[in-house]
Amino acid sequence: MTITPDYLRDAGEVVSAAASVRDAAAIWRTRDPAMRVVVVDAMDMRDETPALILGERRVFLATSNGHCWTTTQQTAEATALILTQD
Repeated sequence: MTITPDYLRDAGEVVSAAASVRDAAAIWRTRDPAMRVVVVDAMDMRDETPALILGERRVFLATSNGHCWTTTQQTAEATALILTQD
């Protein structure tokens, strides 16, 4: 699945509007069950570059080779969204 600019914008709107990043993840999983969405502590992502900065919330793109997960800036590679809140 390729994450398009529209897809990322829509995800950003959900993340911004939700009461918490956990709520945002639950909402997005319902909208797109094929997309992995995880919430992690912001400290765990401190050295990574977010795809979106939404106030205190961040959206990172991630991909997996089937074993290890890595962040990516390439939307065509992304297979997951990682959400954090400061």
